[in-house]
Amino acid sequence: MAVAPTAPTLRSTYDSSPETVERLARSARAMPEPVEELLAWLADRRLRNPCQVVPVPFAQLEGWSFAPGSDDLVHDSGRFFSVEGVHVRTDYGYVPEWWQPIIHQPDRAILGILARERDGVLQFLMQAKVEPGNVNGAQFSPTVQATTSNYLRTHKGAGARYLEYFSEPGRARALVDILQSEQGSWFRGKRNRNIVMEVDGDVEHHDDFRWLTLGQILALLHYPNAVNMDARTVLSCLPLPARAPRPAEAGFNAALWRSITGDGRTLLTLGQGRSWLTMRKALYTLATRQVPLGSVAGWLRDESEIYHRDRRYFRILGVNVRATNREVHHWCQPLLAPQGLGLVAFIVRRIDGVLHVLARADLRPGYRDTVELGPTVQCTPANFIGLPARRWPRYLDLVLSGAGQVRYDVLQSEEGGRFYQALTRHMVLEVGEDFPLDVPDDFAWLTAAQLKALVAASYQVNIEARSLLLCLHALS
Repeated sequence: MAVAPTAPTLRSTYDSSPETVERLARSARAMPEPVEELLAWLADRRLRNPCQVVPVPFAQLEGWSFAPGSDDLVHDSGRFFSVEGVHVRTDYGYVPEWWQPIIHQPDRAILGILARERDGVLQFLMQAKVEPGNVNGAQFSPTVQATTSNYLRTHKGAGARYLEYFSEPGRARALVDILQSEQGSWFRGKRNRNIVMEVDGDVEHHDDFRWLTLGQILALLHYPNAVNMDARTVLSCLPLPARAPRPAEAGFNAALWRSITGDGRTLLTLGQGRSWLTMRKALYTLATRQVPLGSVAGWLRDESEIYHRDRRYFRILGVNVRATNREVHHWCQPLLAPQGLGLVAFIVRRIDGVLHVLARADLRPGYRDTVELGPTVQCTPANFIGLPARRWPRYLDLVLSGAGQVRYDVLQSEEGGRFYQALTRHMVLEVGEDFPLDVPDDFAWLTAAQLKALVAASYQVNIEARSLLLCLHALS
């Protein structure tokens, strides 16, 4: 029987020693195989490990049912996750009160990546993992991506490969081990262990896994839907380096290098940035109360879907899954399907030669600590069609206008284990000196180095900003 990994202490592991940063820098410079070969390998794994996902009515969702009295959508085992209702009250934003379905998953999942050093270069063991909600089958994923229900084998399937490196003390050394939140609009209080463990000895080979350098992973981030969300959040927790600009380079590359390394003057000190975020956490009220799913106002249910009466936001549907490279080859489950393409964007600006990111204090009903630092813009633009401009998220019009210089613009997948074909456009938009330094109180100019320092603690930087932070490093 698999043993549940010991829960981490309140003190997170974050190895930011100069030696570790230098080793990561060497890995970021290493490209032993071209990215085209990696994409071809991933395409081959998709062909060898097909996955069939068929939407089915709730009555055919084997193992799941609507609980008497609440109509919550639950698994017969009482494990995995449930779809419940919440009633939200807040003094943040334009909507003071609403009801919605939300995913409740009490399990703390392991999102773990195994690392090793070969010929002086760190490599990371990435899995070609198929998730039922992925748009394209397998994506590069963490070595281990499993909830407590998975590694205790509630599904009665096979155990997760390489789990022992994350569950058995002494098998490997932690470079990072931090509890982080997930999507606060769709999960209630969800948190995962984001772990990178370094092993010294040999690791058993499996065809669905491949060792990649940090440089290869960063290069893959320039391609849509290649590196999954769980891998992006884990790697964002590392003390990531920056490539030093060449003597002939100036402008954006040099400003980004100074931002990542902390070299140069910053608009705010790190202490001031922490204080700003703490003040935003303390300022707003968030009261999220669980209610029966069947009583959620404004939402409807038919034989196949739970959806909002205006067909906005998202819907809940059921799927029947058959996969060849999972611990269980056949299962049914609900998935949350967004009603439109998501958008997350960092607006960035050079200030005294240092690239600064315009961060935003973001409140979501599922956060454990009311507010986390988020991207400048984070929304599904389709949800605001027909609403007056004053109801739009601040700076959404700027990001969609084509103004400024787009430094990064790639579609990335959300987590395919709970979300159905959820895609989010990731953007980094550079603005010029005419963009004001004086911004609304819920926004602050921070460097990439300051964002990394905040990521080193739990529940400070949301998963969307962590994903964008990794993409920002891919530009260096």
